[in-house]
Amino acid sequence: MKKILVTGANGQLGSEIKELAVNYPNFDFIFTDIDDFPLDKAQEIITNFNRIQPDIVINCAAYTAVDKAEQDQEVADAINHRAIATLATLCHDSGAKLVHVSTDYVFDGTSAIAYKEEDQPNPKSVYGVTKLAGETACLKNCPESIIIRTAWVYSEFGNNFVKTMLRLMTERDTLSVVNDQIGSPTYAVDLAQVILTILDNSKWEPGIYHYSNAGAISWYDFALDIKEIGNKSCDIKGIPASAYPTPAERPAYSLLDKSKITAVYGIEPVDYKISLKKMMNRLKVAGGR
Repeated sequence: MKKILVTGANGQLGSEIKELAVNYPNFDFIFTDIDDFPLDKAQEIITNFNRIQPDIVINCAAYTAVDKAEQDQEVADAINHRAIATLATLCHDSGAKLVHVSTDYVFDGTSAIAYKEEDQPNPKSVYGVTKLAGETACLKNCPESIIIRTAWVYSEFGNNFVKTMLRLMTERDTLSVVNDQIGSPTYAVDLAQVILTILDNSKWEPGIYHYSNAGAISWYDFALDIKEIGNKSCDIKGIPASAYPTPAERPAYSLLDKSKITAVYGIEPVDYKISLKKMMNRLKVAGGR
């Protein structure tokens, strides 16, 4: 039975992997988070890795406070970059496989077509810079790794755009949402299933892959869908990103081309609206989380 170490297990993606783990009795999952596997302390990474001795590592942990990272560069780099360099070295030296989750923020958002894996990264934020540095270290120290870039992740677990919109639509009569940043949402359940499908496959093709749900929308469009599915009456107004300045610059266009993961692993991205409906139904049944 293969031992799978999951870092960041209490986050959105890690929580969904936990939910799906029961469907994979052939794997022995060890779920860890910041309390028992902190990524900002190199020696603790080494100690805990050697104690667990995993066959596979799924790194879901990251410093994801995009705006805060602009002022908290040292910690963001420690978690998103240097920790990945350490993990990758440990995996390579021990023969363990590594799946590392990255982000669309490695791109500058100036493209007019969906980004492919080989397109030149050019991050515009500290978060994006540290995540790209993590990718580079990952492939340098453990060339046999798989990196999955994703975008706009949401889940019934944790804090995210969907849950924030549902709350604000209940509290307010009017909302303004950015309408000139284009991408595709990713339901964490779908991403978790993609990762587990790859691990359960006899084929292991290292490299970078893109995965998000299918569709190309703005945050404003996404909010309208949430309003429709949630049967809310709040008035949603579209505004340019320039009217809502943030410390960290967001990519204006970060749609990811998913054709590679389909060609290699036969994984077809689910339409974003189908997944959004599933998430909101689950959230309703659970009474919120």
